[in-house]
Amino acid sequence: MRYRPINGEPVDPRLGRFQPDDWEHLESYPLMASAIPADPTPVVIGVNWYREFFEPERDDATGEYWLAPGGPQTLTQVQGGHCVCLEPGDTPDPEDWWRFYDQGREGACVGFGWSRCMSLLNSELYAARWLWDRAKEVDQWPETEPGDENGTSVRAAADILCKSGHVDWQDAYADDNDHTVRDSYKPATQNGLKVYRWARSVEDVHAALSNNRADTLGAVPVLNSWGPGFPHRTWMPDAVFQRLIDEDGEIAVPTDA
Repeated sequence: MRYRPINGEPVDPRLGRFQPDDWEHLESYPLMASAIPADPTPVVIGVNWYREFFEPERDDATGEYWLAPGGPQTLTQVQGGHCVCLEPGDTPDPEDWWRFYDQGREGACVGFGWSRCMSLLNSELYAARWLWDRAKEVDQWPETEPGDENGTSVRAAADILCKSGHVDWQDAYADDNDHTVRDSYKPATQNGLKVYRWARSVEDVHAALSNNRADTLGAVPVLNSWGPGFPHRTWMPDAVFQRLIDEDGEIAVPTDA
């Protein structure tokens, strides 16, 4: 079951996204042109994470950071799987959220990527580790359980958001390291998803994001969940992103239908 294609533990424990064993969900619920949201919408991606992505390169002229600016031909070794949120236009991710959504050294990226997405949609903070727990209860791998360090799939967390919603963050959750305590959190359906679909091209993702800067740069804006130790926003060239999509990437877009 362990992350493919490296057939073992990820190099970094934060790389907790698992590839699903089948792709029926992508085939059954594709993002069609008619379902692309009219408003700028965040996108959640589960993709291979390459060695080069650990060290973003700064463009001295603009101060922006880039992942593999030399293109897909510069990528070498897959280090594991990761889930992150892509930033839409008209809804910039606040500096405070950059600090808040720090997954630490856990394999909780799916919970954090989707929680960041829901914050951008609803302008509220959410309990990301609760979502990580619940996704491991419904994913396809019996050995993933709340309280362990295993990751999960992008699909599993999205299904929880559709069925149960999400948990509003409270300051009392600041020390939420005990999964048995998190079990008592109460989700609200209005904090969740109605529908989501799967994109298969960079063009569809740009259409969903409606991010003018992304369109100008020919890149997508990545919001990582590694706190201030990693740039708030990094740009991934479209050609690199399309390669990750083609390498069994899961690209989830919240939609209305």
